[in-house]
Amino acid sequence: MSRWRSRGGSASESTEPEPTSHTLEPQTLEPQEAEAKPEEREAEKKGWLSRLRGGGSVSETIEPEPASETLEPQTFEPQSLEPLGAEAKPEESEAEKEAEKKGWFARLRGGGSASDTPKPEESRREESQPEASEEVGNDVEQEQEVERKGWFARLRSGLAKSTKRVTESITSLFTKKKLDQQTLDDLEDALIQADLGVSVAARLVGKLGKERFGKEVTEEEVRAAFADDIAEILQPVAVPLAIDAARKPHVVLVVGVNGSGKTTTIAKLANLYRREGRTVMLAAGDTFRAAAVEQLKVWGDRAGVPVISKPTGADAAGLAYDALERARAENYDVLLIDTAGRLHNKTNLMDELAKIVRVIRKLDPDAPHSCLLVLDATTGQNAHAQVETFKALSPIDALVVTKLDGSAKGGVLVALAEKFQLPVVAVGVGEGIDDLRPFEARVFARGLMGLPS
Repeated sequence: MSRWRSRGGSASESTEPEPTSHTLEPQTLEPQEAEAKPEEREAEKKGWLSRLRGGGSVSETIEPEPASETLEPQTFEPQSLEPLGAEAKPEESEAEKEAEKKGWFARLRGGGSASDTPKPEESRREESQPEASEEVGNDVEQEQEVERKGWFARLRSGLAKSTKRVTESITSLFTKKKLDQQTLDDLEDALIQADLGVSVAARLVGKLGKERFGKEVTEEEVRAAFADDIAEILQPVAVPLAIDAARKPHVVLVVGVNGSGKTTTIAKLANLYRREGRTVMLAAGDTFRAAAVEQLKVWGDRAGVPVISKPTGADAAGLAYDALERARAENYDVLLIDTAGRLHNKTNLMDELAKIVRVIRKLDPDAPHSCLLVLDATTGQNAHAQVETFKALSPIDALVVTKLDGSAKGGVLVALAEKFQLPVVAVGVGEGIDDLRPFEARVFARGLMGLPS
C-alpha cells in the first residue's frame, strides 16, 4: 500500500498484465450500469431544480455520458414490433380467403358475382348494427326475462322453509324401492303436517297410489308427481285481478285482520298497477290504528302514488267517500281503499265495513268493484276461519297471500284454493316494494316441491 501512495499513481498505472484487465471488464461494466441509473435520476433531479430556480430548459441540463451510452443498446421497440406485424398479416389473409371461399360458394349456388359478396369488414359492421326497433324489442324482452327469473328466485327462496318441511319428509320415507301402502300412509301424514290439508293430501296420495302402487319409484319422481297435481289444483284460481278500464276509477276495497300485511300490500299493489301504466290513488281508511295512516303515506311515497288521509279516529266511511269523489274528478284508473283490521269479536269494526260500502255506493252503485282479502300465510290453518268470517260480511272476490317467506306453512295456499275456489291474485315473499307479484300456479307448485320452475 505504501508503494502505491509514494508513486501517487492510479489504478490505470498498475503493472498487472493486460489479459487480466480484459477478463475483468465484463464484471466491472455490470455494476457501472447498475450505478448509472441512480446517477441519471440524481442528475435529472438537479437539472429540474436548477430549471425551477432559474427558468432553464431541459436542453441546459447536462446528462452524464456513461449512463446514456450504457442505456442506448437497451432499445428493443423496433425488434418487438416487427414480429407482431408480420404475424398479423397471415391472420388477415386467412380471413379474407375464407370469406372469398364462402362468397364463391354462394355465387356458385345463386349466380351472384364477386361484387355482390360483402367483405369481411363490411359483413361484421352490418351484423353489429341491427335495426333500432329490433334493439328496443330485444332489450325489453331481456329485461322482462331477467325480472321474471329474479322473481322466481325470490319466490323459491321465500318458500324455502315450506319446501324443506315437505321434501325432507318425503325423502326420509323412501327406504324401499317399491311403493307400498305404509309409504302412502306416511306420505299423506307428511302432506297434512305441511298444511296442505286433509282433502288435498288424500287427493295427491290417492292418485299416486293408483298410478304407481307396487312399482319402483324414487323420491324425485314422487315430488314431480305431487307438483303436477298441485299445479292442477291451483291453476283455476291463478287469475289476476281484472281492472275494468271503463270504470274511472276501479274501486278496490282491501280487508284483513291486524298484522296480515294489509296496509303494505295495498302500496305494493299500487306499485304493481302503476308499473302497468295505470294511475292509482290510495285512501288511508284504517283510521282506527294510530300508525296506519303514516305507514300508508310512507309506502305511498315509495310507490309514487297519492294518499288521501284524515287524522286518526276520523270517520272511515267519510274518508272513503272523499277519496272516491276526488279520484273520479281527476280521472284515476284505480282507487285502493285501506280498512281497519277486523276480527270476529270487533263488532264495531265489522259494522264500519258495511258502512263504508253503503256510503261509497252513493257515488257509484256498483262500488266496490273488487274486494280483496289479505291473508298471512304464517297463520296456517287459521286462514280458513278468516276466509269464512269475511265471506259472511262482504262479497270477497279474491285473495292475496302474504309472508310466504315467514314460515313453513306455505302449503296452506293449496288447501285454501281447493276448499274455497277463490282467485289468488297475488302472493308476497318479502318486505320490498317489488316483493308482491301475480300468482302463477306451476311456479308455486314446483317451488313448493323444491323443483326448478
